[in-house]
Amino acid sequence: MWEAMQRELELRSDEVQVPLESIYFGGGSPSLLPHDKITHLLRYVKSKFSIHDQLEVSMEVNPDDVSKDYLKELKGAGVNRLSLGIQSFHEKDLRLMNRAHTKDQALSTLEWVSQTFSNFSVDLIYGMPNSTMEDWEENLNRLMEFNPPHLSTYALTVEEKTTLHHQVENGSVLLLEEEEVKAQYDFLIKKLEALDFVNYEFSNFGKKGFFSVNNQNYWNGKPYLGIGPSAHSYDGLSSRSWNVSNNHKYLKAIENGILDNEKEFLSTKDQYNEYIMTGLRKIEGLSLDHVKNRFGEMYAAYLEAQVTRHLEERNFFWDGDFLKITPKAKFLSDGLAADLFKI
Repeated sequence: MWEAMQRELELRSDEVQVPLESIYFGGGSPSLLPHDKITHLLRYVKSKFSIHDQLEVSMEVNPDDVSKDYLKELKGAGVNRLSLGIQSFHEKDLRLMNRAHTKDQALSTLEWVSQTFSNFSVDLIYGMPNSTMEDWEENLNRLMEFNPPHLSTYALTVEEKTTLHHQVENGSVLLLEEEEVKAQYDFLIKKLEALDFVNYEFSNFGKKGFFSVNNQNYWNGKPYLGIGPSAHSYDGLSSRSWNVSNNHKYLKAIENGILDNEKEFLSTKDQYNEYIMTGLRKIEGLSLDHVKNRFGEMYAAYLEAQVTRHLEERNFFWDGDFLKITPKAKFLSDGLAADLFKI
């Protein structure tokens, strides 16, 4: 697979016109790739593309698929940031989410990661069924023993056609009420702010100097190039594409020098709606001037009209040119953003 990914990089090298700021190994289980292949891929990228002098090289790992030695090998290969998918330190939660690792594996891996990498992030899930505020606080306290510089947190989502979805449907698993989930999120914000974390994007918290470059570039609408089966790419303006998901079809196409992907072109309305969604999730908010300059006066006027009611209800506020969500309404950001969409 890595040879095909290198060939795809070669085929698409002219799509990147600016220095690379971030390389992200994610999706599936990238840590199954041997460290020498990662070294080879990184060397190839650096030989073909212009590289920012503060390049962030991240990899997603799970506690069940890495060892202490492998983590050291990753660092030697050039990976300088890890994203560790722990999700919970409670066995009942891990079983419910069908995670392959145990609490003990999570703790051991977290210790290895914190000893090997100064820059790392941990994923946790809040709003678990039957969870209490004490359970959530215990998760956070356990994590903070390892002094992580970054944390990504997500509310539990129930995907269709999963075991958990079936359990919820038949009543064997009861989801928390929305107010209980919100209370866990509010507790998270209060606790992390006291520990000098910045909630720079709805789901992301980082110490200063440790905000994810990859995350920020995505939320700021910068272009990105996705390599490998199912990988998505974006030109930063109006075009998005994604590779075929089937491994065999991907390998066969690349072998023949063909890019087997699909492409969509975003209308001005689509681009505006995406800017609203991503902008309101960020600590900076969204810029009215940017809306005027990129989408036109009509969209700016529409935004100002749509936000009026929410300003009165204190869900939003203007900070100069920037529209931001108030602390009390932050948990509702996706729904509030939808109210500003151009339909």
